[in-house]
Amino acid sequence: MTIGENDFRTLDLNLLRALQVLVREKSVSRAAERLFLGQPAMSGTLARLRDIFHDEILVRTGRGMEPTTKALALYSQLTPAMEQIRATLLEQPVFDPVTQSRTFHLGMRDWVETWLMPELMARVQQVAPWVRIAVRASDAQLGPGMLENDEMDLGVSVFADGPPWQRREQLAAMGYRCVYDGRRLHIGSPLTLEEYLGHPHLVTPTQTDFRGAVDDELVGYSKRRKVIYATSRFAALPLILRRADVIATVPEQSARQWAELFGLISSPVPVRIAPLAISMIWHAKREGDAGLQWLRGIVRDVVESEMGEISWAAKKRRGRAQR
Repeated sequence: MTIGENDFRTLDLNLLRALQVLVREKSVSRAAERLFLGQPAMSGTLARLRDIFHDEILVRTGRGMEPTTKALALYSQLTPAMEQIRATLLEQPVFDPVTQSRTFHLGMRDWVETWLMPELMARVQQVAPWVRIAVRASDAQLGPGMLENDEMDLGVSVFADGPPWQRREQLAAMGYRCVYDGRRLHIGSPLTLEEYLGHPHLVTPTQTDFRGAVDDELVGYSKRRKVIYATSRFAALPLILRRADVIATVPEQSARQWAELFGLISSPVPVRIAPLAISMIWHAKREGDAGLQWLRGIVRDVVESEMGEISWAAKKRRGRAQR
């Protein structure tokens, strides 16, 4: 059913706001508290919504009150529109990083934080003295939920296309490299496939299932590697590589950093692997947020700069190899 033009006489923004809170809280009493209303008034509001939309909105189940399918659909469609109305009416049309105070919440994998945040924070500190940044762990599985629950303003990592309200901008494609202690393993660079398969491996999938990006490709070679350690975090891996006879296949940026900081060897992967797509994601309701637009521009510039450094380092490595 669609709402006719005359039906707008029965609607106002307060009713739509109440619908959002009822769906999110799944409780008349909690919704009343959030909106600073008495429970009788909130019950009356729910009754009006049921009458307008010809739907129960909330129904009682064995687990308590749950939104109906129509209520969930309305919530998904109304949230970006309501946020845009709020931004148009109330938010400042511009963001001045020199004078304005704001905290941005970012979500990213730990290796992305190690890669981008040193340069990003240096730039932010230069031009935005009152801006703070808080980073939380996020990945392709967690990203959409964190945006929906306002746990992050912007995600920067490997993200796929998500729900209709999720905005996504691909920033760069990053390859993989192997990294290991050449003195322990008695091998140099580049690795052969036989050398690669002749040593145990560390993997860094999101789920610790002892499989990484390379394992699916090895099936085409009728080969398997021996994986002895899996983790979703990168921080301990270079220390393990210094103490154990193992190889890790990691994003090129991490391999480059670890080779420089820990005296490890970085080598091309002797198996063809699709590169990682580094993206930004944000909620459609933040589309008009001038502060977030400014931050996205900073992130975009930093990624472009850092990817340029990676390309320069690769050319330098190729030059040494040719000599």
